[in-house]
Amino acid sequence: MQEDPATRQQLSELIEKRRSNIRTFLQHARPRRNRLTNMSVIGSALAAALTVGPAAGGTKFTEGVQALLSLNDDSTVWRVLCLVAVLCSLTAAVATGLSNSHDLASRVSAAEACNAELEGLEGALTFGHLHLEDAVRLYQQYVAKVAFVDDTVTPSSTRIV
Repeated sequence: MQEDPATRQQLSELIEKRRSNIRTFLQHARPRRNRLTNMSVIGSALAAALTVGPAAGGTKFTEGVQALLSLNDDSTVWRVLCLVAVLCSLTAAVATGLSNSHDLASRVSAAEACNAELEGLEGALTFGHLHLEDAVRLYQQYVAKVAFVDDTVTPSSTRIV
């Protein structure tokens, strides 16, 4: 491979373009990963909290809630708590399933790692601490880890399913 400044510059530009695509991916994937994780944790916690009252307090708990809310029947308390707990649990399950089915957490981690590796590569290439042939080999190794990041990311194509 030819060791000339123009070729080094081309590789530097390619690295920067790939890093830009990775940053765009991360701008959309991180919030989605965080939302799905939060929905899962909060939904699970709420489902547990809604069932602990009747489980620990039994009929005294449901009768107390019945009196507090002026309900005619304490079975209404059980039914409402169970229904809301089921909905919270379902929300948590769907959020976990979506996150896992798209392997979002590991994709975000891989993209973050690749971005850091490319940043280091860019520095080594810019300051001449790396032969061009080695730099190209490392670039190919790094970007192979994030094949799911589109080469031509545009604002309209960044939707993470």
